[in-house]
Amino acid sequence: MADHGINPQTENEEENIYGVLLYYKYTSIPDLEDLFHFYNSNCTSLSLLGRVRLSSQGVNVTVGGRLSALEKHIEAVKSNALFEGTDFKLASCLEPSNDQVAKECGFTSLSIRIVKELVTLSSHPLLKSPEISNAGRHLSAAEFHSVLQDAGKCQDISDKKLILLDARNLYETRIGKFDTPVVKTLDPEIRQYSDLPSWIDNNYQQLRGNNILMYCTGGIRCEMASAYIRSKGAGFENVFQLYGGIQRYMEQFPDGGFFKGKNFVFDHRVSVGSSDANTLGTCLLCGTLFDDYTSRCRCNHCRMLVLICDSCQERNSSFVCELCQKDSKAVPANSSMFTEVSEAAYDDHSLNMDQAPSSLSFLSQQGQDTVGTKSRKLRILCLHGFRQNASSFKGRTASLAKKLKNIAELVFVDAPHELPFIYNPPQTLTHESIPTFNHCNKKFAWLVDANYDGKQDDADWKMAEAPFDPLQYQQQTEGFEKSIEYLKTVFSGSGPFDGILGFSQGGAMAALLSAHKEKLKGEIDFQFAILCSGFAVNIGEYGKGPIECPSLHIFGKREGKDRQIDCQASRQLACLFQDRHSVIIEHDRGHIIPTTAPYICEIKEFLQRFR
Repeated sequence: MADHGINPQTENEEENIYGVLLYYKYTSIPDLEDLFHFYNSNCTSLSLLGRVRLSSQGVNVTVGGRLSALEKHIEAVKSNALFEGTDFKLASCLEPSNDQVAKECGFTSLSIRIVKELVTLSSHPLLKSPEISNAGRHLSAAEFHSVLQDAGKCQDISDKKLILLDARNLYETRIGKFDTPVVKTLDPEIRQYSDLPSWIDNNYQQLRGNNILMYCTGGIRCEMASAYIRSKGAGFENVFQLYGGIQRYMEQFPDGGFFKGKNFVFDHRVSVGSSDANTLGTCLLCGTLFDDYTSRCRCNHCRMLVLICDSCQERNSSFVCELCQKDSKAVPANSSMFTEVSEAAYDDHSLNMDQAPSSLSFLSQQGQDTVGTKSRKLRILCLHGFRQNASSFKGRTASLAKKLKNIAELVFVDAPHELPFIYNPPQTLTHESIPTFNHCNKKFAWLVDANYDGKQDDADWKMAEAPFDPLQYQQQTEGFEKSIEYLKTVFSGSGPFDGILGFSQGGAMAALLSAHKEKLKGEIDFQFAILCSGFAVNIGEYGKGPIECPSLHIFGKREGKDRQIDCQASRQLACLFQDRHSVIIEHDRGHIIPTTAPYICEIKEFLQRFR
């Protein structure tokens, strides 16, 4: 007699199939503590391992376990009305076999945390993230494919130029990406997601006025990044994102469609290919086709994953990624090829783990948190104030340099305009009142008044024609072009520099450089500006709209404390910069750069954003 019942052995095998589940949901969470306890109880009872991130904005989950347990988890989550419309990405796969990979990806424990943001677009805690409600329009995998296939003729997308923007990290794009001959793809080549805003700020001209199609692994990185682009206003309205990310696209198009290579994933699978997955990656050292990150080889400087083929791994133990090579970093001696670094800082479905967790957190196994890595020092070009020089400014900032020694290297230069030696006479003038040239260094300026002729007579000091005017800085508006040409030689000969720090008139000069940042691209490149007791001159040079350059403004907060520069002038300068990118530190220490707490802590926090 034939047996038409269920085979117990088959049913048992299905029970033991392993799987990975990824999902996120942006929604207002009324009771975080209650939701925390739900995930703790549910995931523990189902023996699920991985990462759960909860915030007032929603949830972000990457967990693994038996396929049947994952399906039960999905049903439990769906029973909560908050998760209506959630896209649950469930895939069957083999169990983790590589302990090192499983540990790095967080699949040896269950980590549940309450965090401020589901994904951290900017690592600087004082800068506000864009409103997620302003995110780009979702395109299904089929719609996204159709747009690429028809070169922009899909539904209400106009015939404007199409731009593909990859929101992933460099090591991800090296093994797989969308590729079509009729649509340009922009690869920001970033180490981590928090570097993306700076890339957007520096390349906005390539995006303005175009239809921007964004994509990432599972979709969540595009939510915040598309909102950031759209927040820039006119010319940045047409931003679209691949709903469900590359993962959903490859499910819809098993042969890969327009996606070539493999999709890097942040779990023990490492990467997922289509039925026609050609190898796009190459070994960093020998150039052989290679796309396997299982060995977890990392750059010895920045710790980014690098592709090293098996043969080269046998002969080498230290590597420098292509980004660090651009910064002229050498291979360090006696360094290890393998370091345990949590993948969570780069995960498409995780929080940037540099962010401090809430006190309400759960970790079922100790030692699963992110291991910190040493970042490179920033190089900052320092512009002194009026009638100063590099040597005196270096002396005045010695305390600042000491407290930033593990973060930044300060580089000092003289301004190009040499100033005459003048003095303000006392009420009773005697021979002794006239200063001498003994131990007197030359003084310089970035901007000068209209009467400056550039000719200096070193024969003697000159008495000022009138008492020093505390508002003289408002009259020093000439000489900008000469200073620009001079700084071009400084950048070409002593660069690169990550940022510019300007004090007083140097702050005014740094502000002008920030306003001209796009015009100077390729000759004077920098990521940020620090403006100390700064002020604005030549307002017409600033153009229309706010300055996009990330900036830190430091000045006295009470009238009269800074006797050189009116604090209101510094506030007005800060208003010329994009509020989203600006950080303001007001202090009560006068015409100086404060280096005591809490001010130095805020300065360090700003700089950490760019490391």
